[in-house]
Amino acid sequence: MSKTNIEKIEGIQVQIQQLENQRKQLIQRQKSDERKARTKRLIERGAILESLIDGVGTLTNEQVKSFLIKTVQSDYARKILDGVASQDSASTAPKPAGTDAATVGKGATAAQ
Repeated sequence: MSKTNIEKIEGIQVQIQQLENQRKQLIQRQKSDERKARTKRLIERGAILESLIDGVGTLTNEQVKSFLIKTVQSDYARKILDGVASQDSASTAPKPAGTDAATVGKGATAAQ
């Protein structure tokens, strides 16, 4: 026996509801993945900061913020950041002497 138009409409409405629920689940999953990626990025960058600056663990958040603002807003830092941002992610920039991770923040100074 064939379905009536009313039965067909009801079946389609059920499919629409199922698809809407799938859509909501996918949106939730995407938002969750974005939050996880952001959290991971923040943790990694915080770890990088702590590894490069001696004694940063003893500073308050406001002191770290003040240091970063003053450091990043210098003309020299802006030029470096602009250059890093414009580079292709696959390439690596040559590092100025005394700025590698092994020497920055460890009290080492460039050859004078």
